[in-house]
Amino acid sequence: MNTSNCRLLFRLSCCLIIASVVATGCGALHGGDKSSKTEDHTLIYPKTRKSDHVDDYHGRKIADPYRWLEDADSPETTAWVKAQNELTFGFLKSIPQREAIRKRLTELWNYERFGTPRQRGGRYFYSRNDGLQNQSVLYTAESLDEMLDESLNGKPRVLLDPNKLSADGTVALSGRSVSDDGRLMAYGLSTAGSDWQEWKVLDVATGKHLGDHLKWIKFSSVSWTPDNKGFYYSRYDEPEEDEKLTGTNYFQKLYYHRLGDEQEKDTLIYERSDEKEWGFSGGVTDDGRYLVISVWRGSERKNQVFIKDLSSDGANNDAQVVELITGFDSQFAFVGNDGEKLYFHTDFDAPRSRLIAVKISEPQRADWQEVIPQADEVLQDVNFVGERFISLYLKDAQTQVKVFDTAGKLLREVELPGIGSAGGFGGRREDRETFYWFTSYTAPATIYRYDVETGKSTLLRQPKVDFDPQRYETRQVFFKSKDGTRVPMFITHRRGLKLDGSHPTLLNGYGGFNISLTPGFSVRNVIWLEMGGIYAVPNLRGGGEYGRAWHTAGMREKKQNVFDDFIAAAEWLIENKYTSSQRLAISGGSNGGLLVGACLTQRPELFAAVLPAVGVMDMLRFHKFTIGWAWVGEYGSSDDPAQFDNLIEYSPLHNLKPGVHYPPTLVTTADHDDRVVPAHSFKFIATLQAAQAGAAPVLIRVEVKAGHGAGKPTSKQIEEGADKLAFLVKVLGMKPTLGKSEARNPKSETNSNE
Repeated sequence: MNTSNCRLLFRLSCCLIIASVVATGCGALHGGDKSSKTEDHTLIYPKTRKSDHVDDYHGRKIADPYRWLEDADSPETTAWVKAQNELTFGFLKSIPQREAIRKRLTELWNYERFGTPRQRGGRYFYSRNDGLQNQSVLYTAESLDEMLDESLNGKPRVLLDPNKLSADGTVALSGRSVSDDGRLMAYGLSTAGSDWQEWKVLDVATGKHLGDHLKWIKFSSVSWTPDNKGFYYSRYDEPEEDEKLTGTNYFQKLYYHRLGDEQEKDTLIYERSDEKEWGFSGGVTDDGRYLVISVWRGSERKNQVFIKDLSSDGANNDAQVVELITGFDSQFAFVGNDGEKLYFHTDFDAPRSRLIAVKISEPQRADWQEVIPQADEVLQDVNFVGERFISLYLKDAQTQVKVFDTAGKLLREVELPGIGSAGGFGGRREDRETFYWFTSYTAPATIYRYDVETGKSTLLRQPKVDFDPQRYETRQVFFKSKDGTRVPMFITHRRGLKLDGSHPTLLNGYGGFNISLTPGFSVRNVIWLEMGGIYAVPNLRGGGEYGRAWHTAGMREKKQNVFDDFIAAAEWLIENKYTSSQRLAISGGSNGGLLVGACLTQRPELFAAVLPAVGVMDMLRFHKFTIGWAWVGEYGSSDDPAQFDNLIEYSPLHNLKPGVHYPPTLVTTADHDDRVVPAHSFKFIATLQAAQAGAAPVLIRVEVKAGHGAGKPTSKQIEEGADKLAFLVKVLGMKPTLGKSEARNPKSETNSNE
């Protein structure tokens, strides 16, 4: 059972992981009623019709004049998006440095990247991207030696190339599961970034497809039965045509699909018609004896666990589903089993998590056994591989990896290269090897093989990027938030930086859904460093860096703590002479888009640029669309009077005020985002453009045939990255030197921002 995939799907289901415009002819676009003057041109914003729509929230009248923008496919919205994009792209293309930035991004992005290998039935499966391919290609090899063949002369063999499925690279591989014998592979495809997936089945040996084709799957992996004749998966009922991208997702159901059958013949394993919010993730244990069903509800990472005994199951899947752990009071992530003894990674009675064992014959909580106790660090993940528990911890947002035996005795710690993040370590109980990756802010993911018995790590693949990481350093500092809470922050910049307050700085944050922000490589951020910028990431409350208490300190009525932490990080950077308000930009995506949107409204004078991406901006209506209802546990709901009072206080959309000088802002979203629907960004930018009193540009960039971010083609990532960086160069007044030779010249770096 791929337990890490199940945990990832549970997380995904709950959260959320930039010349003169007048000269180009865009200035007269639709004769807008609001304009913004920059130092060399005037932006005339498209007219956005205001309606008289008003909602009554518990006796309080709240206007929603741009409600019509929630209909993303209406002719009026389509025309509005076209007008906004014409204005935005005209502005961005007029920035002289944009083309040089795009070229440098392309140069840096053109490096070979590998995914972490997995072994099934004597075959290895892994992904590889030669550099600029829009989607990574899936390969299979008969051995490690074959996998490492540099010639790639037919071995390893291409198993699936998503780049051949669409001309523009917008069809992405969204999941895969190989049968125990390594003979068959089920895989999911996502089109234009949608969360909706279609699953098919491939014969590994021949590369030919079977006839199986499953639809309307979302927030689900698949798990094969021991006989390799079928698998379990979860799906929703087919929505109405006009509800596919915005309709709420309720009543998920767990099915069994037998190979060769039409989907309508699939066996319904479990549903709850009385519980519309319940979702189901089913995984078969490595020994094939049990189907373990994680029952999730909302975003609080609290779930129930049901089981189905496959050893007593008939051909018709008639064994009963039994409730093992109930109550939705804690998180229970299945790790593996030893017969009827099931191991769970849990925060039950352990806010920083531990490993416990639950016997099916003795399910009472008093009989649960502790295997690995809670530590000072946060236990983030556990894998049962080679008769050992490989456990990933976070210590001040940095990865530690420890190995325990089945009795919970510490055997060793895996030595990692430095400050960074590690992941992987997947496999099965009988495996004697596993694979992992390590990355940092200045080093892309390097792949290692780990011998579980000896504890030896062997380097498999180290990407070669046209970038010198030795010229940069990452520090971790701690600062105090408004209420005195100690908060960590990573800061990456060139070595020998002079702290004189002059450096352009990009402050990125998230702060929600128990998600931890740990060090990771980004080509766009590397370009930012080359241009003389500083990149800073605070680990805000609401995240998972310090366990349950850290998360709950940034939820619901305590959400303001997250914004206070981020603002305090900005003030610390200014006070300690890294930057100034005139050189400080902030960015965040999804829940991070909410973060920077709220900070924009609360402290507009503190920031010189704002980059909200696919943000949750309308806190009164987020739960009305797709999976948004699942975030009520994190945010609260406007349907509740007390929670409404809290939400209205910080909702970015509802706290924009006319007559305020807001900083330059580039909102980014996508037309097919069915996680955080684009209406959030549409209504926010329409309101911001109407409210803006200053000269700073406030623009929106709407990507077409894209979604919340997963599976976005490399070409689109490069274009969007170039736009964002060019926007920052323009509004921060930067004059960087770009290019391989210039970027490596210390003299040019010293003067890059003069």
